Amino acid sequence: MSVVIVGGNERMARQYEELCRSYSCSAKIYMKTDRGIQNFGTPDLLVLFTSTMSHKMLDLATGQAKKRNIRVARSHTSSMTALKNILETHAVPVV
Repeated sequence: MSVVIVGGNERMARQYEELCRSYSCSAKIYMKTDRGIQNFGTPDLLVLFTSTMSHKMLDLATGQAKKRNIRVARSHTSSMTALKNILETHAVPVV
């Protein structure tokens, strides 16, 4: 399963990736607005950490998700627990 994470804490990017790997997911992480966010492909899940992103990033990401029919999970907090809860809902953990 592929996951794109938009927003979040820059210092936790590595931890986000490791948590996604534990759920057998490959992750791309976009912390800042850049051109890459407009072309993030067609992941299985788009995770939006809304408290740490600008309105412009939110509009770009949700617009791309609507165009490509991508599932979106939103969380106000960008904690590991929030990401873990999202992944438990949408992915299957590897035991």
